[in-house]
Amino acid sequence: MMYYLIALIVFLIDQGTKYLIASRLALGEQIPVIGDFFLITSSRNRGAAFGILQNQLWFFIVVTSLVVIGIIWYMQKVKSEGRRLLPVALSLVLGGALGNFIDRLVMGEVVDFLQFNFGSYTFPIFNIADSCIVIGVGLILLDTFMEGKREQEAQQSSSSSTNQEGQS
Repeated sequence: MMYYLIALIVFLIDQGTKYLIASRLALGEQIPVIGDFFLITSSRNRGAAFGILQNQLWFFIVVTSLVVIGIIWYMQKVKSEGRRLLPVALSLVLGGALGNFIDRLVMGEVVDFLQFNFGSYTFPIFNIADSCIVIGVGLILLDTFMEGKREQEAQQSSSSSTNQEGQS
């Protein structure tokens, strides 16, 4: 239940920040936060990350629906295994996916507003949902790496104890 609460909190923060941006800033309006490095910029995205797949609303609705169902199913599975990091990671991805999904479903586009500039390079504008999805995927990769290491150590421990028994 705690993991669904994490997803709900991510979703609410995402939707709340998007509402503030959409209702208080004109499209394209910018508020400098840290000079030209970090700005709040009111933007809309009809595509996926980095603006790819523009105007593919039904594609996103179908894919996101499948992803959400898959995440919920997998969260139920890994909770019973006693893993802690993976369900948290999946919760972040779930909350973020639902946040962007609702935007697409209701408005046909996603509200983006976090803009970072690195010298002459402007990183694509994103939102809280995008951040949580990226962090969640990073944690999934970390958990996968850690789980592989645990399995490898268990195999080595098992084979060394088998070798010691054979020598006795």
